[in-house]
Amino acid sequence: MDNKVHLPLNVQLNNKLFGCPNAGVDMTFDFAHLLSHLAKTRDVQAGTIVGSDTVSNKQDNLYGSSVENGGVGYCCLAEVRMYETIETGSPRTPFMDDGDTVKIYMNDKDGNSIFGEIVNTVKTEF
Repeated sequence: MDNKVHLPLNVQLNNKLFGCPNAGVDMTFDFAHLLSHLAKTRDVQAGTIVGSDTVSNKQDNLYGSSVENGGVGYCCLAEVRMYETIETGSPRTPFMDDGDTVKIYMNDKDGNSIFGEIVNTVKTEF
């Protein structure tokens, strides 16, 4: 057991699949190492939520590939904008704007939800 979650993390941007990279494939530190370091360096309490950072897969080349180009896509707008800047000199993908919605979820091999869905909509005026 390698203490990683080897399932796709699905991200939809405005109801369109933005990414579904495997959360365990390119993970540098597994959860055992993350929790060990956390417990050694922080005063953690029951219920503390621990994340592993941005989920991303190399996809056979340095910059990965979007879902539209047959890849697994991305889970982070800043990451894809950085890749676009490296490849073309400037980002093409805009940041989220008023009314944009992002949905994040993960299902097990049988299609059951692992943690429910995280859904957020940008609102610039209240």
